[in-house]
Amino acid sequence: MTTHDTAAPGPTSAALLPPDGGPRGDWLAFHVFYAASPRPFLLRCARPLVAELTAEGLLGGWFFINYWLEGPHIRLRLRPSSPAASAEVAARASTAIETFLRERPALYEVKGGFMADLYQTLFALEYPGGAPDGLVDAEGHMKLRPNNSFSPEPYEPEYGKYGGPAGVELAEWHFQHSSELVSGTLAGMNLHLRTVLLGVAAQLMMTMSGCLLREDAALLEFLDRYHEFWNSAFATTNYTAQDGYDRAYRTMDALPARFRHIRTAVAEAEPGRLPSFLGGWAEHCLELRERVVALARGGDLVFRSWDGTRDLPVSDPEQALPMLLSPYMHMTNNRLSVSVRDEAFLSYVLARALREPHPTAAP
Repeated sequence: MTTHDTAAPGPTSAALLPPDGGPRGDWLAFHVFYAASPRPFLLRCARPLVAELTAEGLLGGWFFINYWLEGPHIRLRLRPSSPAASAEVAARASTAIETFLRERPALYEVKGGFMADLYQTLFALEYPGGAPDGLVDAEGHMKLRPNNSFSPEPYEPEYGKYGGPAGVELAEWHFQHSSELVSGTLAGMNLHLRTVLLGVAAQLMMTMSGCLLREDAALLEFLDRYHEFWNSAFATTNYTAQDGYDRAYRTMDALPARFRHIRTAVAEAEPGRLPSFLGGWAEHCLELRERVVALARGGDLVFRSWDGTRDLPVSDPEQALPMLLSPYMHMTNNRLSVSVRDEAFLSYVLARALREPHPTAAP
């Protein structure tokens, strides 16, 4: 494995709280419009910035996601270690982002072709009843922000999706670990190669799902529903397709055994039996499961219905775990830059690996 970008080592999740246990600052959000692979930004800008701020005691948390609204961009979230540190963190982040965009600009422009069509499709699916004012041009197309630009934006946590304030706090803790895992993997693996990317994503999905859902029946139901959601959400497009699924699966002789090995290790709470990057992920996901269970049993998880009309308190861990596993898994795949089409495919082959422990060799 090789890497062409050097990066400062990332911080650890132990740096989530200020040493004195005092209040942290409010989250800061930066939208960095960069029409290229997010890898250079993460390795040359975000990770060194986070490492420096953490080492100086200025940072109490961070994570990132990839997004498409108004053009492809990275949403970098930083939480100052205290309210007094907020101005310094904001200034340092702005300087680092501005410097990176000047020295390593993205050369691609999203003005036409496949990517422009994809973003327009996502936009139509996101706003089936019409887009809010300011997001569309005179022709009804999604407006695009200038490439190689950035702006501070309000941080808007999704309380309804993650179970209210307690659920969002847990998600933020998890998202930092996920962001550190992905950025570290980008530094050490050739994720620009499709086969490597899908192999890493599949193993992370196996590990997380096996940690949170211990029974085969519950896991199979989840994977089937996960596949159906991503496949049906884009059923009117060519961004997901089952053509070739069967043939592709029948070339994966090692997949079922790999899945069984991972599931056995996490079921017996022995993540050390897994390769290092999976072992650390499994250890984190097992702790994540414990925290979800505790919040559910304590009555601290309150979701919002899909239509936004009512609250949905969830106190049964067996109900809360798959509800949260879905967005948790999707956001890790998002950070890896795994496409929706590939999420549909991977959930299909993982479910089939559970059902068919010995795939038939491809002709």
